[in-house]
Amino acid sequence: MSQGVCVVTGGGRGIGAATCLRLARDGWDVCLSWTSREDAAARVAAACRDAGARTAVVRADVSRESDVTALFAAATELGPVRGLVNNAGSLGRQSRVEDLEAARVERTVAVNLVGAILCARAAVRAMSTRWGGSGGAIVNVSSRAAVLGGPEEYVDYAAAKAGVDALTVGLAKEVAADRIRVNAVRPGLIRTDIHASGGEPGRVDRLAPSVPMGRGGEPEEVAASVAWLLSAESSYVTGSILDVAGGR
Repeated sequence: MSQGVCVVTGGGRGIGAATCLRLARDGWDVCLSWTSREDAAARVAAACRDAGARTAVVRADVSRESDVTALFAAATELGPVRGLVNNAGSLGRQSRVEDLEAARVERTVAVNLVGAILCARAAVRAMSTRWGGSGGAIVNVSSRAAVLGGPEEYVDYAAAKAGVDALTVGLAKEVAADRIRVNAVRPGLIRTDIHASGGEPGRVDRLAPSVPMGRGGEPEEVAASVAWLLSAESSYVTGSILDVAGGR
């Protein structure tokens, strides 16, 4: 029996792809969004179908309201939406704040924070008992950068992710009575291609010695935490932020 439909933004690669596969194996149907690499998103969807899930694949820029509306319309065609993983993210090249351009900052905040809010709004409308839904769960993908600040690299990204943390806490309190739980995971140094987009493909290896556990993490390790927060096993957990960062 299906757990329901889960929307996973940025589901074509990295943590998003691992999350889609984990949820499919756990009995969820998956609607995943992508903005680049349609081929990668298609491969993830095919693997989810092989695991028994029904899937929808939607090109969607989460910072655009119309795209978010279309994404959730496609999800509801699969069935009742019971979950959202706010995973889509954007990261500029490593830079000090004094060298940042306004367009880069605006894009970073638009995707990482505005997009998360827009998707959360759509999910609440789909799942809230006050809107005729039966409840569900939202998991926001934040970052340890929200705590560490991202100096010399990604202060704008860190600031946007700190906003995601605030969204998690505030929204959790707002919709608890509507049978929606809202939590977040805060990944640390995870082996995905986001580091290459920031200009340093080997960043995880460079910083691994600073991690108490002595290594970078894998996307599947984050996906396992996301899956738990979506599941009934975390039924009394809301407004929490789970660090998946090896102690860093």
